[in-house]
Amino acid sequence: MQWMTLVSAVIGALIATASAALLDRSRWRREQDRPSGVRRALYSDYLTCLSQARNAFRSLARNQETESLERARSTRDSFAPCYGVRYQMSIMAASHVFAASENAFRRLRDVRDLAAAGTPAWNEACSSGRAEYEAALTRLREAMRLDLEADRVPSRRR
Repeated sequence: MQWMTLVSAVIGALIATASAALLDRSRWRREQDRPSGVRRALYSDYLTCLSQARNAFRSLARNQETESLERARSTRDSFAPCYGVRYQMSIMAASHVFAASENAFRRLRDVRDLAAAGTPAWNEACSSGRAEYEAALTRLREAMRLDLEADRVPSRRR
């Protein structure tokens, strides 16, 4: 009968060890996903900020009745929030994403300058600036998707 006690104790220890290992693996997975979630939120905030500024510049380029001082103030105010998120990108984003984000930021800044100067939406410089920004934005989104492994086929967790 004593060997049954020993076998029961060994089986109990194996079950406890397996449970602890499964819990540790689960905790490790959650912690691995946390930085990705933070970057995902940051990338989303950055794209939102750029989009809001871009929409404001589009409005200004279409409305030629806005006075130059008001136009300059509006472009500054619309673009200002992008700086804070840009600085966050500089320390949180992967280097290839940050490089793409800087390019998109600079192209949008060019669009801002055209809008502040009163360049109409139908002007060639405005069209060219928008096209360069859109191309840079596409490259930025691709870099973000790559960093977040958005196109990865989910593996079956066991």
